[in-house]
Amino acid sequence: MLTLLTYPAGFGQFSLSAFCVKAACLLQLSGQPWQRQDLSDPRGMPHSKLPVLKTDQGLISDSDNIRSWLESHGADFDPGLTDAQKGQAQAFIRMAEQDIYFYLVLDRWGNDAVWPTVRDTLFRGVPWLIRKPVANKLRRTLLKGLQTQGTGRFTDHERLERLGRNLTAIRAQLKDTAFLFADVPTSADLSVAPMLASLRDAPVQSEMAKRVADDIVLSDYVDRLATTVPLP
Repeated sequence: MLTLLTYPAGFGQFSLSAFCVKAACLLQLSGQPWQRQDLSDPRGMPHSKLPVLKTDQGLISDSDNIRSWLESHGADFDPGLTDAQKGQAQAFIRMAEQDIYFYLVLDRWGNDAVWPTVRDTLFRGVPWLIRKPVANKLRRTLLKGLQTQGTGRFTDHERLERLGRNLTAIRAQLKDTAFLFADVPTSADLSVAPMLASLRDAPVQSEMAKRVADDIVLSDYVDRLATTVPLP
């Protein structure tokens, strides 16, 4: 049986990582039997990150690589889509994973109202006496990286405005179908909906969280994927 190595559940989600949720959805839709195994420290994994899929042939790291492996074993995550739609789906995936994702990370790690809850959840396995210094050191490193990446350089207003453009594009795509490209989930939904769910279901209702939670179209879309692709 396949084993998905994933960050533990948290904030009402299958995993604290939207990428781990994506990988779990891919496995559910693939029809392959699988089980989860929770890890908190990915440093021993390929690329030092999760999710990782444990197979008889070895470890498959990264949600995109997991998708490719499942497709090589017969899965089809874009049934009925044209080549043009598959290209558009890839653009939505990159929007979620390489743009919206950084707003999510900054809201969790850089928002002083959210950070204490995130710290005590992510680092609950670290002894209490050293939890804050260990977590704060990693926080400083991550926030410095977001400055280099660029998201950390914008004001809160600018970030909300830029996120809003992405959300508008997603809402527009949902105008005529239950999911982004069809009335059943396809590959783009498995990236976009988990990322929106992670934003919406923040431990503290930040302004970014409210942008998704208060939008009935987006919030219903998030819930629809969770109902259509239930995770163990």
